[in-house]
Amino acid sequence: MRTKLLTALLFAVAPSAMAQSIAGLWDATIHFNDADIPFRLEVAGDGANVRGWLFNGDDKVLATGGQFENGSLTLDFGDYAAKLQATLKDGVLNGTYGPMLKKTYPVVARRHQQQPKSSASAPPIQGLWEVAINSGKGEKAWRFIVQQKGPDVSAAILRVDGDTGALTGSYKDGKFVLSHFSGGRPSLLVVTPATDGTLALDMTDLHGKSQLKAVRPDVARAQGLPAPTDPDHHTSVKDRSEPFRFSFPDLNGRIVSNTDARFQGKVVLVNVTGSWCPNCHDEAPFLEELYRKYHSAGLEVVALSFEEDDQLQNPTRLRAFIKTYGIDYTVLLGGVPDDRDKKLTQPVNLNSWPTTFFLGRDGRVRFVHAGFPGPASGDLYKQTAQEFYAQVESLLAENRTAQR
Repeated sequence: MRTKLLTALLFAVAPSAMAQSIAGLWDATIHFNDADIPFRLEVAGDGANVRGWLFNGDDKVLATGGQFENGSLTLDFGDYAAKLQATLKDGVLNGTYGPMLKKTYPVVARRHQQQPKSSASAPPIQGLWEVAINSGKGEKAWRFIVQQKGPDVSAAILRVDGDTGALTGSYKDGKFVLSHFSGGRPSLLVVTPATDGTLALDMTDLHGKSQLKAVRPDVARAQGLPAPTDPDHHTSVKDRSEPFRFSFPDLNGRIVSNTDARFQGKVVLVNVTGSWCPNCHDEAPFLEELYRKYHSAGLEVVALSFEEDDQLQNPTRLRAFIKTYGIDYTVLLGGVPDDRDKKLTQPVNLNSWPTTFFLGRDGRVRFVHAGFPGPASGDLYKQTAQEFYAQVESLLAENRTAQR
């Protein structure tokens, strides 16, 4: 009789416990710029040691900490100095994410449900497109990169400073509805194929709302439209005969300068960056990979990180950024973003976050690359990675006895 009673109690409690479990995949939206932007959220574990992650395409963007107690979920994204906080009730998570742009934004999530595949035949839009634009950085065109499998699409808009991250979605009712949110750049893109072979792009992102048109590159050239900006020729320096100068504190307050012994006779990459910048998150793990491979051959990497006032006083986000990407190269505090041009007077047209200056063994600038495309840019990401490797190898191969 006692065994039957215990069994009955377990069955009575189990549904309630299961209902409050947080583990699993969730379909979520963040309300941003008057739009509900879909994203995926996955959670593992319960209690004080919850793990959670967002997605940039198929790549996981891990929370730096988390917990789920008494129906309340908190996921820390320390490398963005932001939190996702939500309460689970009746199978629905309701909460907020932020601060982002100094605000918090409503988030709603429900258990993931596999959606039936659309029976409609999706028109092929894969490949490379161009978008005419007049940007504040002097660009006349952006690239729109599309990878497609039937109705499912992963795409990215590539600007001179980097891409949007992977915009993913599918075809329905004559449109591709794509979205992205992995902690720092919520985006919603509705792509409508037109009968003339162009694509109408309706975009909601950090820059607001915009209506754009994409055409194939050969069509753009035939119409006399300018090509996208070449990131290798966007930024330069006033005098390449002078060594590139920097002198800023590290995170312990010690001043580090280009004249320090550790940089003499070395190839140095000076990376102008900020932990608030999503494209800088794309570049940091690649720079770390480059540094680990070539450091013993004479490569140094120096990140000049420009952060907001509160982060300069206590750079918790930057420390989390360094930990997340396992950064071993030198990281210095350059000042606030608006002070960049006052602190760095040698560059010309330095307006992309990030920008990387390649210095030869004599300390002089030999090459500059504006921005950085992430993996969402596909072949263009691979081309940039190969270019970085080739430039570093070429500079390392030069006269090893050259002095500054």
